[in-house]
Amino acid sequence: MKFTFAAIALLLLVLSANSIVQAQGGLKSIDAPQGGKIVYGQVDGQTTEADAMATILHSLHQSIGERPQVGKLFDVKGTDSVATFFTVTRHDQGSGKGSLKVQGLLIATKVSTDHVEAALVSDDAARFPKTLAPMMKTLMSVWHPLAGAASSGSSIAASDAPAAQLHRLVTQDRSAAISVPDGWQLLPKAGGGSLVAMGPHGETAEMDSTYLAGDTNNQNVQRTMRSVQSGGLRNTSYANGTYYPYGGNAAKTFVDLAQDSRRKGRLPAASYNITSATPVPANSQQHCTHLGGTVDYQDGKGVREMDAVYCVNPPGRFGNWMSFANVTTAPQQFAAGERATLSAVMRSFTFDANIVQHEAAQYAAPSQIGSIAAGKAATQRVNAAHQAEEIHNSSVYQHWDSIDRRSQEFENYQLGYAVIGTTDNTAHATMYQDDAALLVQQNPDKYELVSAPNYWKGKDY
Repeated sequence: MKFTFAAIALLLLVLSANSIVQAQGGLKSIDAPQGGKIVYGQVDGQTTEADAMATILHSLHQSIGERPQVGKLFDVKGTDSVATFFTVTRHDQGSGKGSLKVQGLLIATKVSTDHVEAALVSDDAARFPKTLAPMMKTLMSVWHPLAGAASSGSSIAASDAPAAQLHRLVTQDRSAAISVPDGWQLLPKAGGGSLVAMGPHGETAEMDSTYLAGDTNNQNVQRTMRSVQSGGLRNTSYANGTYYPYGGNAAKTFVDLAQDSRRKGRLPAASYNITSATPVPANSQQHCTHLGGTVDYQDGKGVREMDAVYCVNPPGRFGNWMSFANVTTAPQQFAAGERATLSAVMRSFTFDANIVQHEAAQYAAPSQIGSIAAGKAATQRVNAAHQAEEIHNSSVYQHWDSIDRRSQEFENYQLGYAVIGTTDNTAHATMYQDDAALLVQQNPDKYELVSAPNYWKGKDY
């Protein structure tokens, strides 16, 4: 299938027409049953997703006369692809009917070194929010670029091998699950919303590796660091805490925090080589990056190909910030044939937020200050990352708000704080837990402790 420049121009010219787009040069075209246009195939002459998308967007610009307005890039669940939303206006040429604003989704998938597939789903901008999901379902029922390439004959490289058949593994506490090929197993430490799985050839899948750090730019954190440096806070989590500036380069931050975690686990420093870093969408505050490259864990198995999604959450009130990573690796001699499988393995990871919250609450008793509670709290952010791969809707935003409330509650637990409010719900304040408990005990008719669901946005979190 060839996705030619002429076909792209033809597509945009008939976006608002009722006639079916005719295939040209092998181009596959579908009129979606619920409305909208679907076109998919190979982008002729391009070898990278970025070049393919740039070529198509340039062609749209040339054929319509207006530069498409393009959003941020993101990964598309179920396609091992990169995508972006766009809008473009097709101006009427003399019919007196004005102009048509079109909205669409452009997707690109690298199939092999010289083969990139792409797909467009588009509709009138007013209809697009309603027709997008049905169009995507129709597209995914017919467009299987990796699988199609794998069956096309001996010219397909090993990197184009289709994903292996997967089966489900669930952690002992049933807090997390992942789908893997035969021969894989979970490591015993899996649980609490996180897991590590290993394959028969040394492949690995580390899901929800969480990191808690104090932002060294924050004055509260700076005071804590000075106290630790002068010998204070012994036998607390602060003495062995991680202190790292928030907001730096994502690839460097991921490597530095991963190395710090290995050092604390008495593991040798790994050798990372990050070769690509692509932003992916998350909620309004969270920042996620798709990282590619290699890593040598110095475990005698040599250099591995690595694929990772690393997400960073902003600092809380007291300067602590959390991040997590989902990482798959494969020894280089097996990497080419494992890419599609490892991508499917990563996408399959899920966890049960209710179980994670229950376990985290057990660790995070109000009198306990420990990094375990904060680490467990970070797992609640994973669901937002997975939902960011889907089409956003209002329920997602409500979910993020709930996560923000619970995350603040766990940070309060870690630092020994509590939220207190008046019984008439006219005022809230955050103070030390002992002071809060005493105030409530002495004035039960005036004050009460406030739980996370009742936190005030902008005040308590």
